[in-house]
Amino acid sequence: MKIAQLHSLFLQSRSACTDTRKIVERDMFFALKGEHFNGNEYAKKAFELGAKYAIIDDPQYALNEKTIIVKDVLETLQELASFHRQYLKTPIIALTGSNGKTTTKELINAVLSKKYTTTATSGNLNNHIGVPLTLLSMAMDTDIGIVEMGANHQGEIAFLCSICQPDFGYITNFGKAHLEGFGGVEGVIKGKSELYEYLIANGKTIFVNANDPIQIDKTKNGSIVTFGSSNQKVNIEFTSANPFVKLRYNALEISSQMIGGYNFTNIAAAIAIGHYFKVEDQKIKLAIEQYVPNNNRSQIIKKGSSRIILDAYNANPTSMREALLNLEKQSGKKIAILGDMLELGDYAEMEHQMIADLATSLHLDRIILIGENFSKTILSNQNITSYLSFEEFLNQFHPSSIGQSTLLIKGSRGMALERVLNLFQN
Repeated sequence: MKIAQLHSLFLQSRSACTDTRKIVERDMFFALKGEHFNGNEYAKKAFELGAKYAIIDDPQYALNEKTIIVKDVLETLQELASFHRQYLKTPIIALTGSNGKTTTKELINAVLSKKYTTTATSGNLNNHIGVPLTLLSMAMDTDIGIVEMGANHQGEIAFLCSICQPDFGYITNFGKAHLEGFGGVEGVIKGKSELYEYLIANGKTIFVNANDPIQIDKTKNGSIVTFGSSNQKVNIEFTSANPFVKLRYNALEISSQMIGGYNFTNIAAAIAIGHYFKVEDQKIKLAIEQYVPNNNRSQIIKKGSSRIILDAYNANPTSMREALLNLEKQSGKKIAILGDMLELGDYAEMEHQMIADLATSLHLDRIILIGENFSKTILSNQNITSYLSFEEFLNQFHPSSIGQSTLLIKGSRGMALERVLNLFQN
């Protein structure tokens, strides 16, 4: 079946779905295969749950005329998404970066939705499957699409751009993330800059933090819209972060609900993009002030007499460093519970030692390290303790030992450090 024919069937469906646990009536089910599952086996279940069509690539699972057999389900999903993107002709903003891309995406969506009908990446569905699903979730009434792109190796962003074909782009920063796949920080810069290369080659618009010399250099041949404290067109000034970020935009004072000075640039990017798309200043202010972080990203949670900064969605050396520096600025007793930073490859030992050294150099009352990598670090302070596993930590940790304090919880997704919350009584 040609992709245009499949698209006409897709338009008769509610949406695309790859997981029978999330099937809604009239969905088009895509039977993806993985290392430990074969989606073809779930085609029958999808129909039982109300799917309108099932796309499979193994003929033995064909059930009826609404079972569509293709050569490769994943490739078909990607081709259909690209076709749908061209069909809609919706302006699309793509963003990537080492840190803060999901938070920035949420902020951009909050600002633009004050004036437009937007569709943005759900959660962090930002890979070779998530990006197509985001595109296929866009409808005719979508004024602006906001697509987050993640990557852990060279060529991935370029491939996602070929599917998404963005009209605008923004890179939050270049940091020490996925060093194993990218082969070092220079590899990170090269890989993430594939978004810039696409936008420049196609004459599209790039939003650039004017205070970041690497980004200015990488976009010097592009059509850019700059923002920052040194930029006069979109001038956004950092005021304070004690503990929440406050800033000045034009004549407006904006008080966010986001902790940490590192979130200033994320907020500033959303303001600049809102300004470009002519969202009224008061609506921009309202959007920023109403936004509350969630999904384990810089969440502020009260547990008894403790204030917890839950930033356990992910971690890399760059974001870990910023979180620790922010913790030091807080008042009162300060405690850090840090989990391993994953996907660092040959850099793991060095980077974990650097974070342990940084933590002990700061004015923190207690530091707890969890994981195989952190357990190998050389500890030079009696206020720092390491545990090989979360289970080992669990057996020895008592929330009552913390007392009234500000507690940072941060680690890579694989560490699932949000489990620490279960140890506290409300």
